This record gives sequence, C-alpha cells and structure tokens, in this order.
Amino acid sequence: MEREIFSERWRLATLRRQDFINAAMVAALIGLIYALFHYQGNSLDTGAFGRSALSWMVERWTDDIEFGGDYSHGWLIPLLSGYVIWRRRKEIASATKKVSYVGLAVVVASLLLHWLGMKAQQTRLSLFGLVGLTWGIPFYIYGWQVAKQLIFPCSYLIFCIPFNFLDSVTHPLRIFATDMSAVFLNGIGIGVEASGARLHSLTPGGFDLDVADACSGIRSLTAITALTAIYANITQSKTWKQWAIFALSIPLAIVGNITRVSTTGIVAEVFGTDTAMQLYHDFSGFIIFMVVFVLLISAGSMLDAHWLKEKKQWWLGHPSTT
Repeated sequence: MEREIFSERWRLATLRRQDFINAAMVAALIGLIYALFHYQGNSLDTGAFGRSALSWMVERWTDDIEFGGDYSHGWLIPLLSGYVIWRRRKEIASATKKVSYVGLAVVVASLLLHWLGMKAQQTRLSLFGLVGLTWGIPFYIYGWQVAKQLIFPCSYLIFCIPFNFLDSVTHPLRIFATDMSAVFLNGIGIGVEASGARLHSLTPGGFDLDVADACSGIRSLTAITALTAIYANITQSKTWKQWAIFALSIPLAIVGNITRVSTTGIVAEVFGTDTAMQLYHDFSGFIIFMVVFVLLISAGSMLDAHWLKEKKQWWLGHPSTT
C-alpha cells in the first residue's frame, strides 16, 4: 500500500516537473521571439521605425494623419485573443499533451516566412510568421489537442496586422457608397446627383458633399469583421453558425457606411452642410457602428432560434378548424 502511494506521488511530482519545464521552455521561446522580431523584424524604412516589426505595427495602430486610425482596433486584438484562451483554460489544461513534430514543421515554416519578409522588405509577411509561431510553438510542445483549442485565438491575431492592401478598394467603395446614397436620397424626395465620389444637391444653394477616403468603409469594414469574428466565436458553438455570422459582417459594414453617407445628406439638407460635416459626421461613425452590431446580435439570435420547434408549438396552439 505504501509503495503504491509512493509511486503515485512520484508520478504526480514527475508530471508537475515536466509541466514546469514546458512552461519554462515556452517562456524562454517567447523571450527569443520578442528579441527576434524586435531587433531583426523590420527591414523597411528602418530610419523611421528601426528594426522592430512590433514598433512598425504599433505605429500603424496609432491615430495619425497618414493612416487615419484605420487600424486602431489593433490594440484590442491581443486582449480579446487572451480572453478566448482564458475561456478555454479548462479544455487546454485537460487536453492530452505530447510533443508533435507537425508543430515543429509549423515553427520552421513560420521562421522561413519571417526570413522571407525580411529579405523582401515586407514586414507584414514577418508578422504573419509571428502569428504562425504563436500557434506552432505550443503545437510542437503540447501537441494537437492543445493546438486545436488555440486555432482561433492565435489566428485572430491576424487582425493586428495592418492590411494596407485594402486601400486599393477604397475608391470603388467610395463610388458605390455615393451611388447607393444618391438612389436612397432621391427615393425619399431629396434631389441629389452623384458625380464620382461627390453628392450634389439639386436644390438651389443646397449641399455639396465629398465622400472622402475615410468614409469609404475600410475603417468600419476592418473593425467590424474583427469584432464579428470574436462575437461569433464566443456566442456560437457550431462552426457553420460562426462562419455565417462572420460572412454577414462585410455586407453589413457596407450597408452601415451607405447609411452614414445617406443620413449625412439628410442632415445637410435639413440643417445645412456645416452642421452635417462638423457635428453629425464626427459622431455618425459610432452610431452606425452600434446599429450594425445590433443587427449582428439579431442575426445571432435568429440562428439560435429553434424554428422547427417553435413552428410546431405554434401549430399545436392554432389547430385547423376544418
């Protein structure tokens, strides 16, 4: 009996020692990764940003003139990713843990991607490699069962990376928002004419609005997709529902932007251009953002509804009289 108790205690002590070693390895690797990406992570315009890919990324999160704060949501992404990991802490702790050489392959591929980004002066590629490392290292040390729980929180970090290539669709979105807003305003009796990215009132002395790059919808598109992704992951248990809600974020962001431009035109018609552009325009983004998020919550509630069960209950409560 004493021998069995001793064996069990020895086994538990061995497991705790192994967990401590693994945790120490992870901490050491995190330190090495930070040093790598901070001191050898950026090869583009090092005079302005230094060699740090992290500083290069954080600079684009700030609300400056050049980038217009389109990526300021990046500050929240690591916190939300950490929150998802915290929610899954029990599943991660109870998962079977063993070394996976597939995870090692992910680590090597991520390091190669970082090297390629450095050579090509594409810091975004290096940052994609950093995201890959955040998943690949625990995959290698702890195995697939842990890595499976980390797929979303690690991939969610992609939203930290500034997607400046989306700037190429800014002009088409401006034109689309202007044209759709003109259709809506004319439909409710406010005569306007769309000319490129400008809305001209047909009323003598009326407003003349320019749908600027900041009003193209890129800012709301990137922020809403990031918020929708975390909302879908937290509130929906089935994968297809998560993807369904995430897919809605893009059309809803575009609709929200059209609504913003249209309502700005209405305010300009009623209260004047100065009021529309100086007072309403500055706050309309928050209003539209909240409206879009309410629509997403409504969509999630509709997906959660048990339509067949409710239809059956309604039918039983309203039997046919024939």
